[in-house]
Amino acid sequence: MATVTLTEDTFSSTVQDNPIVLIDFWAEWCGPCRMFAPVYETVSESNPDIVFAKVDTEAEPGLAGAFQISSIPTLMAVRDGVVLYSQAGALPESSLTQLIQAVRDIDMDEVRASIAKEQSDDAAE
Repeated sequence: MATVTLTEDTFSSTVQDNPIVLIDFWAEWCGPCRMFAPVYETVSESNPDIVFAKVDTEAEPGLAGAFQISSIPTLMAVRDGVVLYSQAGALPESSLTQLIQAVRDIDMDEVRASIAKEQSDDAAE
């Protein structure tokens, strides 16, 4: 699967309508971003069940700001609408593959329970 470009208009529906979405925040002028792009594309072809998306931080400053992107490339992994990973830096192919497996393996019932508990604790304060 080729990567898809996300905009403010398509971001929410893409994240909500797909079980796993990886998002590469990048910019054309960014050397590490350009080096990471072929790795991202290659791994996307090995994982057709995952949406591999890209956000151009120059074209979509609102999205970059909403996620407090201060360094690029930043890779974000979202599963079932929950951000599980967000970190700056280009990953080598093996690390990206390991990250994808970790996202696949995580127990989302545990994650949702943890979020619910955290929200409950915050409301009680």
